Amino acid sequence: MKITKSRYAPNKDSTQVILRHWREAVPNDRMGHLVKDATRALVRALQLRLTEYCVSFGHWAFLRVLWETDGLTQRELSVQVGVMEPTTFSALKSMEKLGMIVRKRVPHHKKKVFIHLTRKGKLLKGKLVPLAVEATNVALRGVPPQDIAATRRTLLTIIENLAYDERESQNKQRRIRSNRELASLIESAGKRS
Repeated sequence: MKITKSRYAPNKDSTQVILRHWREAVPNDRMGHLVKDATRALVRALQLRLTEYCVSFGHWAFLRVLWETDGLTQRELSVQVGVMEPTTFSALKSMEKLGMIVRKRVPHHKKKVFIHLTRKGKLLKGKLVPLAVEATNVALRGVPPQDIAATRRTLLTIIENLAYDERESQNKQRRIRSNRELASLIESAGKRS
């Protein structure tokens, strides 16, 4: 279903606040903050476009993977998208209600649930991918090709370095705590204060 007019309007004030922050307040702030703000703006630009077809950004992440590899298990899909299984379960439940996917069990894998795109889910690719390309083109307007290439190389190096750091952290017995564990630690610290 296509919606002809979006209910969501961009907020010029918030954009100006972010730009003022980067240009005036802290022009040399950490790279992580700049990447976060750029990511947030890119996600919002895409979400504004996806809304025309009643697709959330969360669903987009799963659709992108399924368009390339249909028939993954729920666990495989979670890994590919980079989210926890409960998040995947919730998203897939919603996507199933919207007619984008079906879940199937096969006789020789009774415990595994395989996720398949419906005809509707497959057809969304031709409608949504051009919107993602449009959002990216808007984001890169006025950026010289050599700067785009350098930014890609830099971001890929950052991703690789941080993946290596995470792997090394596991060797040092560090791990990312769950939200539940963090909430418990915060609650305990609050009781001691």
